[in-house]
Amino acid sequence: MVQLDFIVMAVFALLIFAIGLAFTRMGSKNGQAFFEAGGETPWWINGLSLFISYFSAGTFVVWGSIAYRYGIVANAIQLTMAISGGIVAYFIAKRWKRTGVKTAAEYIGRRFGLKTQQFYTYLVLTMSMFTTASVLYPVGKMVHVATPYSLNTCIIIIGVIIVLYTAAGGLWAVLVTDVVQFVILTASVLIVLPIALKTVGGMNHFIDHAPVNFFKPFNDDYTFGFMLAFIVYQTMYIGGNWSYVQRYTSVKDEKNAQKVAYIFTILYFISPILWMLPPMIYRVINPNLQGLEVEGAYMMLCQKILPAGLIGLVLAGMISATSSKANTTINLAATVFATDLYKNLIRPKASEKELILMARLFTLLFGAGTVGIAMLVPYVGGIVDFVLKIASIAGGALFAPIIWSLFSKRQTTFSTVSATVTALVVNIWFEMLMPILIHVKLSRTMETVLGQAIPLTVLLGFELYYRSKGMIHDKADVFEKSATQNVVVISKEHHREAEEQNIFGIRVIALSMAVVSIGIVTLGIMATLYGNVVITVGTIIFFVSILVWLAANKRKKLMEEILLEG
Repeated sequence: MVQLDFIVMAVFALLIFAIGLAFTRMGSKNGQAFFEAGGETPWWINGLSLFISYFSAGTFVVWGSIAYRYGIVANAIQLTMAISGGIVAYFIAKRWKRTGVKTAAEYIGRRFGLKTQQFYTYLVLTMSMFTTASVLYPVGKMVHVATPYSLNTCIIIIGVIIVLYTAAGGLWAVLVTDVVQFVILTASVLIVLPIALKTVGGMNHFIDHAPVNFFKPFNDDYTFGFMLAFIVYQTMYIGGNWSYVQRYTSVKDEKNAQKVAYIFTILYFISPILWMLPPMIYRVINPNLQGLEVEGAYMMLCQKILPAGLIGLVLAGMISATSSKANTTINLAATVFATDLYKNLIRPKASEKELILMARLFTLLFGAGTVGIAMLVPYVGGIVDFVLKIASIAGGALFAPIIWSLFSKRQTTFSTVSATVTALVVNIWFEMLMPILIHVKLSRTMETVLGQAIPLTVLLGFELYYRSKGMIHDKADVFEKSATQNVVVISKEHHREAEEQNIFGIRVIALSMAVVSIGIVTLGIMATLYGNVVITVGTIIFFVSILVWLAANKRKKLMEEILLEG
């Protein structure tokens, strides 16, 4: 990397931070602005936010390392996420909106009681620290590979930037930066892929010189059984992860909640081939990477083929993707802490401003803990093992019982907590203790199957037992009646405020896209190689930014007409 790359990274980092600051005033107005982004956000913003917050630089490090080693297997794994997204869109997203809650924690409290809510809150916050660490480490790794800075230094700097702008602006800052980060990441990927193909000698040359079995979708580690089990896990994660639940509950109605998940599904069917081809191509260019070196395959390719400035753009894209996933989780953790723990247990009479202040303080503490865990990833076998162990141990255990309860009035506090505890204990034994105590390690397929099968089996057993007894959980009936009877009537004033937030958010997106496009076109003009590719991508983004700005103006005009009629 040269000085220009560092300048590019700094400029894009400042842009993202500026967006967070732009929403500081809005996020400070009231709890709904900070925690729900007004409660009526446009579905396409939430959909893009869900999509980009689902992956990170981890996509390019975790699955990219698998793509380098095994080829198209990585695409098969990514395809499971698209299938799971379709299941969530059709069955689960609308159920979350139907509950009338702001967060998954609120749902658990109303459906099962305060103690159950606290139980799951502690577990989910703990898991969230590990999942956020699992996305901070990969981007730290990529920046470390491309710069002279140590891995820990890179993790700390990136972590601080993410935490500060998330604390400033709340959910609106997260949603808008997600969309802008989506633009930056997409631009960088679209620039890298054609240059990589040209460097390797074209698609035919790449296919002819790829390793044996490089284009088979399954192998001994990642079998067809693993893929099926992973679909179940991803369905639980996309449909039940508390961060993503906010994407379904903060839109206007059930149809919009489904559209959020459908955008995710469509993009995940299309995008993985664009993400995974570069590390696959690098296997042909340099087949000699060993051990944890393969985690840096994507960045090594970029360093080899890209001119000055564009490496900084790619890294900005990687940091953007990571920021998106991390800030989504951190914002959720802060929301849950402030609204479901602090208010319920510590200060029931706390004002909205006090809750926002506590959310911001918790964001800083949570972020610090996450950075610390991210630094420990190399000591547990690398990022692939770290990510898959989290998925096997905690994914199904935490999310399956709650999703099941969306469809069943029979599940009780005892059944859901039993399913969670049983799955956690059994999976911890198989994943962590058994390899140490008796030196037996399960295959990837068995790890994943057990992680999802155990909680579902326990829940099915309780469901059949309660059905045979004709039992309905009393709190489920009470919750269902309250959800249907206490339908919130949106006042004109609330709708106006929410719409003003939407228009402001869309305009910030448009302006940010224009800034990004100008920066990319400038890099293309300065580039000594492949400048035409860069300029084309930047020009397309600029025209899209104009369309987004016009859409915001049209929305504002429509709102003014409605107010005049009222």
